[in-house]
Amino acid sequence: MPSLYERIGGEKAINVAVDLFYKKVLTDNRINHFFKDINLAKQSQRLKAFLAYAFGVPNKYTGRPLREAHARLVKKGLNDSHFDAVLENLGNSLKELGVSEDLIEEAAKIAESVRNDILNRQLHLVPL
Repeated sequence: MPSLYERIGGEKAINVAVDLFYKKVLTDNRINHFFKDINLAKQSQRLKAFLAYAFGVPNKYTGRPLREAHARLVKKGLNDSHFDAVLENLGNSLKELGVSEDLIEEAAKIAESVRNDILNRQLHLVPL
């Protein structure tokens, strides 16, 4: 079965989706303050590489670990409501590009799988 990356439309679709995503994020008062002091071009490239990797392209992401990359934002108050806003903007960007709902849900599940890393949470393992 083709990867999610391929089913969404590959590099071209991811590039357009990320560009659209950042346009939405920068106008979203819930989260835009986290993006004020960043180099948007660099951040865009990082997100494109990360999404390619997360959606099934091996060896595409060479950035810092998610916990490390987001630690500064967690100190500034990054929390679940902000993560939810990011997911909403990503989902809306994909929807606007005509990506099907089932693929958007698959992308959201992948994003959910890294929520604790991005929010720098400790995992509490329950003994079996």
